[in-house]
Amino acid sequence: MSAPPPFLAPRPAVGARVGPGGVDYRVWAPTHAHLRVRIRHKGGGEAVLNLTPTPDGYHAGRDPGGRDGDLYWFEFTDGSRAPDPTSRFQPEGVHGPSECIDPSRYRWRCGRWRRPAWGNHVIYELHVGTFTAAGTYRAAIDRLDHVRALGATAIELMPLADFAGERNWGYDGVALYAPARCYGRPDDLRELVDSAHERGLAVILDVVYNHFGPEGNHLPRYSPRYFHEHHTTPWGQGFNLDGLNSGPVRAFFIGNAAYWMDDFRFDGLRLDATHAIRDGISWWRLPRPCMPAAGSSPPRTSATPSNWSYRRPPAAWASMRPGPMIFITRCGWP
Repeated sequence: MSAPPPFLAPRPAVGARVGPGGVDYRVWAPTHAHLRVRIRHKGGGEAVLNLTPTPDGYHAGRDPGGRDGDLYWFEFTDGSRAPDPTSRFQPEGVHGPSECIDPSRYRWRCGRWRRPAWGNHVIYELHVGTFTAAGTYRAAIDRLDHVRALGATAIELMPLADFAGERNWGYDGVALYAPARCYGRPDDLRELVDSAHERGLAVILDVVYNHFGPEGNHLPRYSPRYFHEHHTTPWGQGFNLDGLNSGPVRAFFIGNAAYWMDDFRFDGLRLDATHAIRDGISWWRLPRPCMPAAGSSPPRTSATPSNWSYRRPPAAWASMRPGPMIFITRCGWP
């Protein structure tokens, strides 16, 4: 089954992207002159790949022998290592190596799902870890029929960005692109979304874009510019969404929103505590698909760069509700 058009285009290729020519690595680390990747190949053996710096602060390179399942670290000039800030999976925890994930390996069954209009949804919010005794993505599938029988038309998953330790409500995530490993692997989460769609349930994901958790945050090792020197939140330092070099930081978050919708086919995102996201860039600079509806007040925050373009008409897939809670949504995959 062919993949649907991407939610957002163009998308910066960051992290480890598996393709027919191997694995392409790319990371934003503007304060470092040189970086390299230390790779543990799935089939055995190790490799070291020197990355090429670019004028915009990224470091990039290709491992032609790389493939899905390889483990890797980014390595600094002093020999220290850190996981990928856009890692797609952290099988050994948020301090361990990152894993190369090929999302195209999953075979979607519900390819023509189209969610109903949001206006009349009954949303059942659940925490994957406490929803079943096993506390996994796959175990949750067995309970979806019960949720549907209650009259719910959508499920909302509490935040899944990986965190330190084995149990968390989800609001201490530090690996924004990596589904929490304690609930299963990325394809297990895809299976959950696929199964929900087969039962007529839309799937919403909670995302936290206002702070990182207290343990496992490796972003400052790549650059202190990820965070704003003056903006703070009740939970820690705020992100640099409107200061010097804020463009790649904004792209980091917008890319994350598109990632959940493209790679996992979530129908919408619920943004947590948007009042704590400090963004001084005027709301009217948002591209048209994310503009608020006529007659509504401006959204309180946005992480959308003004130069992004889109492939679909606004009404087809994107809407934002102004106020302390913002939803980003998509209609389906025609």
